[in-house]
Amino acid sequence: MSARHKGEAEAAVPAAGTVEIFCDGACSGNPGPGGYGAILRFNGHEKEIRGGAPHTTNNRMELTAAIEALKRLTRPCRVVVTTDSQYLVKGMTEWIAGWQRKGWMNSKKEPVLNRELWEELVLLADRHAIEWRWVRGHDGHVENERCDVMAREALLEVTGKNGA
Repeated sequence: MSARHKGEAEAAVPAAGTVEIFCDGACSGNPGPGGYGAILRFNGHEKEIRGGAPHTTNNRMELTAAIEALKRLTRPCRVVVTTDSQYLVKGMTEWIAGWQRKGWMNSKKEPVLNRELWEELVLLADRHAIEWRWVRGHDGHVENERCDVMAREALLEVTGKNGA
């Protein structure tokens, strides 16, 4: 992991030229069907993405949201990723270096869950200078609430319960 990954809890305004990513995951049952939603914002333009999986976990959807958003970036960027997932933020800012150093074993000397997603996320993140920010979920953060809605809509699409 690069030293470029840092976590910030405060909601500072991103610098000009910074890509903002907001992401969230959802799961019905854990494991069960799940969905993710993300918003990418740059220079006043926004793109929303979402998707789902029929059998997954909430943590996998949280990671997938960030992965899919970072995949949309076509060149190295300054990025602020905002999520309500402490698993994602702490994973990228506190735990990842130790996991890698210990051969992808956690503090209990067990294999790290979702290793393939963490490895993909690290590869994508290393192209960029990323600040990882945590926000409290379901607390009125507009973009986080929108991502939650998209994640739940994607979950319903996966289960065929979207009314379509």
